[in-house]
Amino acid sequence: MLVVTGATGNVGRSLVQVLAAAGEQVTATSRGISATDVPPGVRHIRSDLIDADSLRPVLDGADALFLQSGGPSAHLLSPHDILDAAKAGGVRRVVLLSSQGVATRPDSASHGDTARAIEDAVRESGTAWTILRPGGFASNAFAWVESVRARREIAAPFADTGLPVIDPDDIAEVGAAALREDGHDGRIYELTGPGLSTPRERAAAIADALGEPVRFVEQTRDEARAQMLRFMPEPVVETTLTILGEPLPAEQRVSPHVEQVLGRAPRAFADWAQRYVAAFR
Repeated sequence: MLVVTGATGNVGRSLVQVLAAAGEQVTATSRGISATDVPPGVRHIRSDLIDADSLRPVLDGADALFLQSGGPSAHLLSPHDILDAAKAGGVRRVVLLSSQGVATRPDSASHGDTARAIEDAVRESGTAWTILRPGGFASNAFAWVESVRARREIAAPFADTGLPVIDPDDIAEVGAAALREDGHDGRIYELTGPGLSTPRERAAAIADALGEPVRFVEQTRDEARAQMLRFMPEPVVETTLTILGEPLPAEQRVSPHVEQVLGRAPRAFADWAQRYVAAFR
């Protein structure tokens, strides 16, 4: 049995679908999961990564665990407690969705430090392990849904600064390979898209998918900061804006790991926009 935490998120939902389509026995779990969130036949149990008691029935009898570090503002149990519960349930392999920031922003409490602590716990757990370190997600463009629907407009800072954003569906496929196949134990995969794309180019890709013009408005850093502070803690906002506006060479580097694992190039942002265009209509 394979357990997927964060099963209603951008990566977890896709991962559950990939595993179920491959005929795997899957338990999908998240805080508010319901039957409508999973394919037919997939076991789903509500649990919370801050509540050890809720995790035990999820992990009992499991062979492998897909664990999410939870992002820069997540609140989790001690990772050692989560992993102890996993091992007690029978888990022998852990695939961790971490962050590129562990390597590129190690001194950032929001993007590097917390995820590093979870990575360390996984490596020390005594299970087989694989760590996934994606960069920025293509699905962050869902933040533009409301403005595109309302007035066919996208506002973003640093209009012409490119990053190799990764399609979450590619992360899910790499995660599925690491859960199901041998040869990935002890590996750290840096996951990126196939090339740099800028906010202006991503807005144009959404317009192309819609078949309608979408106006792009470049925000100042202060304008973007004020908007982001409505739903992110300040340290997360500041580090995020620095990555978006002044990325390090390592944050702009295109990694070969998706292609090495999947045998194909990672999907471009335009592909993501075509598949998810209904959200923007």
